[in-house]
Amino acid sequence: MIAADPVLRMRGITKHFPGVLALDNVDFELQKGEVHALLGENGAGKSTLIKILAGAYTLDQGAIYLHGKQTSVLSPKHALELGISVIYQEFNLVPTLTVGENIFLGREPMASASLIDRKKIVSDSQAILEELKIDLDPETRVDELGVAMQQMVEVAKALSMEAEIIVMDEPTASLGENEIAELFATIHRLKERGVSVIYISHRLQELPAIADRVTVLRDGKKIATRNVGDTDLNQLIHLMVGRTLSEQFPKTPASIGREVLRVEGLTWGKKLTDISFTLHEGEVLGFAGLVGSGRTELMRCLFGAQSYDMGQIYLDGVPVRIKSPQDAVQLGIGFITEDRKKQGLFLGLSVAENITVTDLDQVMNGMFIDYGRERVVGAEYVQSLQIKTPAVEHLVRYLSGGNQQKVALAKWLFSHARILIFDEPTRGIDVGAKVEVYNLINQLGQAGVGVIMVSSELPEIIGMSDRILVMCRGRLTGELLRSEATQDKIVECATKE
Repeated sequence: MIAADPVLRMRGITKHFPGVLALDNVDFELQKGEVHALLGENGAGKSTLIKILAGAYTLDQGAIYLHGKQTSVLSPKHALELGISVIYQEFNLVPTLTVGENIFLGREPMASASLIDRKKIVSDSQAILEELKIDLDPETRVDELGVAMQQMVEVAKALSMEAEIIVMDEPTASLGENEIAELFATIHRLKERGVSVIYISHRLQELPAIADRVTVLRDGKKIATRNVGDTDLNQLIHLMVGRTLSEQFPKTPASIGREVLRVEGLTWGKKLTDISFTLHEGEVLGFAGLVGSGRTELMRCLFGAQSYDMGQIYLDGVPVRIKSPQDAVQLGIGFITEDRKKQGLFLGLSVAENITVTDLDQVMNGMFIDYGRERVVGAEYVQSLQIKTPAVEHLVRYLSGGNQQKVALAKWLFSHARILIFDEPTRGIDVGAKVEVYNLINQLGQAGVGVIMVSSELPEIIGMSDRILVMCRGRLTGELLRSEATQDKIVECATKE
């Protein structure tokens, strides 16, 4: 039941950037103890609205009210003082410090004028973690933790600052199903304390389990606010993209050809054991499994980013030894990594430069790069993949997540890769951009490219794969054809000991 008096009210929020109206008269309300989902495609205005609330941006027009009192959020520090904490996708933690030191960073209790009270840091951190029912030692260094536990440290840090409003930006993007369940349990405990949560996610299927209400933004405007129980997935998609996506996973029939890749007995320490499988021309081969199942490690071995102990890889029936990513590229293998910003793109380079970087020989004139040719190549891929960018000279860092993913794909198309590995191909991109990526995968299959797709989203794996391999603890534990695959069967295989 939603209370009458909101803890937060944002009225008529408007924000301009050069040549862009990022927010246009947006209203937003948050009740005490509510989880309110904020949805929209990349570029809809979600991040701008949150950065205004967090004091990172100033608003041009409008007003913010906390507990009915108008206020101005002057800076991120001021936002924290007002009880507003934002947990971004890229955590604001110091890896070399302990959990407790991160929780109280900059606010350390002092035993004297010059001596930090480390015992109090440990005891106070322990009390917060126990209240949240998080099983974590305050003296553990953060760089020893996985993503899920690092996120819990961020939540504990927010509580230590007595935050009344916590914003979570794509909190489940890097989590497995078990970790998501733990996060949701923590969010429910926050609600019981009266903490309000603004929840930003592209994973719409999560909303019934966690959100009370949802507000949708599109093109900088508020489109609607709905009770989650009164709407469904198709309605939300229509509100977000302004059109009906009749098919969420537009898989086209595959014309599967000859074998292009065969792996036999690949083994790497305790991480991978006796992995054997094949991939064919035009096939989309899905890899499913829980976090830690070995999927990403296997892909790194195939791409030469990680050596392995035993086994043999065959391309077109010929045994090969892939010792480095350079070897893989020369053999026609491309790898679209799950972390496109850190490992897949050069954010400080242009769209055109990122596209041509995999095969500079194609744009060289003697010893020098032919920048005119590079721009022409960039423009061709911008047009064919419908990459939204002001110009091919535009820096990749300024593109939306979906368009960055298209640039990452374009560079491998430019290299004429015959085998493409997609590791979490739609992580962090909106529902409209997801369909565009799926259509590109269809086009690759029709062109005879063999596609390996690793995904933690089971509907995506089932919806887009011709065949599905399931991993658990570094082993292959199941193989399912598209016609027989269900979420229950995949989970059963993914939890085999």
